[in-house]
Amino acid sequence: MRVVEAFRAAFGADPETVWHAPGRVNLIGEHTDYNDGFVLPFAVPWGVTAAISPRGDRTIRLLSLQSPSAEPVTITRHEDSEGWTRYVVGVFAMLGDQVPGADIVVDGDVPQGAGLSSSAALEVSVASALDDLHGLGMSPMELALLSQRAENDFVGMPCGIMDQAASALCQEGAALFLDCRSLGSRAIPLDLAAHGLRILIIDTQVHHEHAGGEYAKRRAECESAARKLGVAALRDVTDLAGALERLRGDERRRTMHVVTENHRVEALVGLLRAGAVTEIGALLNASHLSLRDQYEVSSPELDVAVEAALRGGARGARMTGGGFGGSAIALVAEDRLDGVKESVAAAYAERSWKAPRFLPAVPGPGARRLLPS
Repeated sequence: MRVVEAFRAAFGADPETVWHAPGRVNLIGEHTDYNDGFVLPFAVPWGVTAAISPRGDRTIRLLSLQSPSAEPVTITRHEDSEGWTRYVVGVFAMLGDQVPGADIVVDGDVPQGAGLSSSAALEVSVASALDDLHGLGMSPMELALLSQRAENDFVGMPCGIMDQAASALCQEGAALFLDCRSLGSRAIPLDLAAHGLRILIIDTQVHHEHAGGEYAKRRAECESAARKLGVAALRDVTDLAGALERLRGDERRRTMHVVTENHRVEALVGLLRAGAVTEIGALLNASHLSLRDQYEVSSPELDVAVEAALRGGARGARMTGGGFGGSAIALVAEDRLDGVKESVAAAYAERSWKAPRFLPAVPGPGARRLLPS
């Protein structure tokens, strides 16, 4: 295993444990998690593998196989961390005195900038390994919440719980239906192949960075709208028409998206449970239009990818992830895959844009220990 060999080379011994946590793609339920709503992600085949051994002091030595430096970064004070190391150090900060320092090597293959949540995979892999090493007895959801706090309170990204929960809890062959208020969840079988279908990820290769900007602005708009409506979160809006009469501008549009998106998640789950997988495309299309027009987090590259995928024969398509770049997903019949790819590639070529990447999405398992097996 590459990460074990690198650990041995860097630190002169084998790691005590190795954990892997996946990235995720969200089938539907965008920007609903921090509004206490519903989401339906599934784990992707790519993720982050963390090889870890504890230390006798509070020092954290970190090496990423994706870093240009071949030498570990040594961190003795949490506040001295920067860049990607903050996601790891944030986990230690949240655990406090429960764990000492550690030697860590991480290896990731989540396509960078595709919006598939490599940061959550990094956090969950490290948190899971530390829980295992030190016998903390944390549940997968507790590990997800810890990882979310690391990103919210230490990194400064005001994300909801979806990404970390998907990385920690997902099951192979299923999507995760998660109530982001109660944190109740259940696996929803997602056997696309049985219906001759695939989910195709279309990576626009437009890299987004929304740690403090537009993402945080959308969240603040939602919280302001909820206060004006006298509800704890937009998830609680039951009279949408009445709510929209009381709101104006951006807050009105954000509320429209969140309320209708929650209904789309529940409707899509209902179709999957009924075995009507081929009928979910219209909900994906409606979600994209809402994200484009009401939540205003799409981009020209995402819109063109969705439109071209539909022209090429996709049954449905939408942007996925936080927005402002990243990836779209398309529900495609097996015999239409080439046509969809050709249509999207041609649309990008016409605009002299960088060619998109096409990634197959098969629902995989959540965080798991690789060594010791």
